[in-house]
Amino acid sequence: MEHAQEHRPGEGRQVPAARPGEPGAALELLVHGVGGTTPEAMLNDPRTVRVTGDDIAAVFRRADDVDAERHPTPRRDGPIPEAYVWCNLTSGNGTRALWLLLLPFMVVNLAHWMRPTARNRPRTVRLYGVLVRLAGLSLTVLLVAAACEVALDLAAWQCAGTGACAARHSWLGFLSPEMSDGGWWSSPGRRLALAALVPTALTGLLWYLSLRTWSAYESQQPLTADPGAGPGEGDTGTALGRPGFWYGRRLGARLRAAHTAAGLLTVAAAVGSAAARHDREATDPAVPALLGALLEAALAAGAAAVVWVVCRRGRAERRPDGALDTHLVRWLPLTALALLLLSVLYAGWERPGWESAGRLPGDETFGALALAQGLLVIALGCAARVLHRSDPDRRAALRGLAGPAVAMLACALGGVMSGGVAQRVADWLDGTGTTMPGPPVLLTWQASVIPPLLVLLLVLAGWLARRAWLLAREERAAVARDYPGEQADTARTRRIAYARALAALTDRGPRIVAVTSGATLLLGAGALVGALVTDRTPGEAAGGSYAVVHGAAETAQALGSWLIGLGFILFVTWGRRAYKDASARRTIGILWDVGTFWPRAAHPFAPPCYAERAVPDLTWRIATWTQETGGRLVVSGHSQGSVLAAAAAWQLPPATRSRVALLTYGSPLERLYGRWFPAHFGPEALARLHREADCWSNLYRLTDPIGGPVRLSGDEGPAVDRPPLKDPLAYGRTRAHPLPAPILGHSDYQADPAFAQERRRLLARLRPEVPAPRHTGQSSAARDQGSSGRSSP
Repeated sequence: MEHAQEHRPGEGRQVPAARPGEPGAALELLVHGVGGTTPEAMLNDPRTVRVTGDDIAAVFRRADDVDAERHPTPRRDGPIPEAYVWCNLTSGNGTRALWLLLLPFMVVNLAHWMRPTARNRPRTVRLYGVLVRLAGLSLTVLLVAAACEVALDLAAWQCAGTGACAARHSWLGFLSPEMSDGGWWSSPGRRLALAALVPTALTGLLWYLSLRTWSAYESQQPLTADPGAGPGEGDTGTALGRPGFWYGRRLGARLRAAHTAAGLLTVAAAVGSAAARHDREATDPAVPALLGALLEAALAAGAAAVVWVVCRRGRAERRPDGALDTHLVRWLPLTALALLLLSVLYAGWERPGWESAGRLPGDETFGALALAQGLLVIALGCAARVLHRSDPDRRAALRGLAGPAVAMLACALGGVMSGGVAQRVADWLDGTGTTMPGPPVLLTWQASVIPPLLVLLLVLAGWLARRAWLLAREERAAVARDYPGEQADTARTRRIAYARALAALTDRGPRIVAVTSGATLLLGAGALVGALVTDRTPGEAAGGSYAVVHGAAETAQALGSWLIGLGFILFVTWGRRAYKDASARRTIGILWDVGTFWPRAAHPFAPPCYAERAVPDLTWRIATWTQETGGRLVVSGHSQGSVLAAAAAWQLPPATRSRVALLTYGSPLERLYGRWFPAHFGPEALARLHREADCWSNLYRLTDPIGGPVRLSGDEGPAVDRPPLKDPLAYGRTRAHPLPAPILGHSDYQADPAFAQERRRLLARLRPEVPAPRHTGQSSAARDQGSSGRSSP
């Protein structure tokens, strides 16, 4: 990538005004999609220059086009191409592959934005946000509790307290009463105090990463300069057009403080509860028991304060929320840290005769967390149902229940990851399985329900395969109609039909999520009940039953533990490979492109939101260029780039928005975002954008598994959707295509002649400094293509 000195076109000089009758300057701002690309590929030129931006996200031009605004009369067949490259926001350096460990946090954050569209239900909307934030808080506590389980319970309490286990791991020798001959660190309380460094360091790392990534990604000021009018002025029909949507500093700081305090309090409770329980059971003296009671009361008060902070305030989007609750943000984590230090000092108190036996007291925490998460998901489902009924949207995924379903999957991911770490560490420390009690019983039950869940997923995969086969059979006749007069080629027709069928499976995604989430909820409830009722592992609980039942329980328990371990190893291996391999890192980046578009409104430790950098970048670029030049601008967005383009258009002042054209292709605006995030990309919001932007054209293919139609009529302007493009461009060999044309699917939309046609049509509708006139009816280009395409199903 060639980087020249940064240059801002039009800055520091007068741009010649267009003479009457001349079209003025025209710019095409290209925004790439998932996975990213290079400016050289986007501009089709090896010589590119960065005109504004930095190494993370920047705008590039061809070297010959740096000063193109000096020539208002067109010098080329088409507008000035300019590329906004933002792929380094999600797949830049190798350390971002470690964001895979934050996957549950990212998923629960998505659930916040999947709220259904609502009318006159402000209290229910606030309740929905509170419930999702509480679910996110439970995941933080679960992660830190899992770290405590590994470091405090399995290593310091069980293994170091068992001579045979400590003898196999010499690095624990100084903690073992037998191997150290009663050394200073061999006291159970001091062992726990030392082991508390691991979960404390984890909490501190999460706090640091959240603060650092916010400064690097999300601290971009929204458009407040006056390039016409205030940003987001007027009702855009969606919260994405509000001035403060992409700048939630205040809520982010509050949640970061609350979650950090929750993590520290979890460690403090794990350290102090064991000592407090021992002091309550001891006959003398009474002072330690009183101190333990006071400490537990202080920890309970701290936990209540954390919950209050999480529930008290949501997002304020009407204006940029830059004010900080300085005292709360500063003193809440510091108070939790002070309580942790007091717990460490209290646990380190000399207690003659105290020995570690069995599991560490407090293992019921995992059961309480599982129950709380289940109740939160059920309550969230009730709130989502009420909201959906207030304003039904037939296109919304799962009839408004997508948020609760995804929240359930986030909780399941957190449970599997935490249980997997505990299981693997227990097997490593106690290979024979006879010297240590092992992890909590609930984690073993949760591992045992994984095989039935995998069987269900295999059944769903079989159903999808059968559905694809049936769709492919139906599509063969449609392929023949789309290529009339061609000599039939059975293999070619089958490949095209199968590509269309696979692309159509995206629309079955809600059913897969619904079945998986429902099964996870039921199996998780069964595991919780089994653990609470029997207080034994599944194999032990089924010991006195029929041989078939006992064998099935033993098999599920062993297979589940093995699968959790294998999954965790594959997870870490994938992250390590992505750290070294740029191509694999880009694959992981695709996941983040979709999952981290939204601000961190429910969980501050989720991977950072790249759109809080990208959307202000695009908004500033569009507004300043149109103000300086008075020219015509087409924003060409592919895939996720079309979502960024729409979000930037919503942020523009109305006067500027009406002078900008949108060309979207391979766009998930309606197919994914409109269905899964109806409150922000629903029909009303997209229709309002159509009315105010006026010039908008959308291209899609039936072979594209991501992009699809926007489904907006032409009642208030030309129809947005062009009939589906042919893919492949030619069925057989022709003079233009002497070699077989590939099936492009989601890629290379610019290879289709329809792309240049639509761009010319949009530029013709725009006029410099004057909003384009409105027309009704279908565009001429769309009418010309009406006979060659097929309407979307």
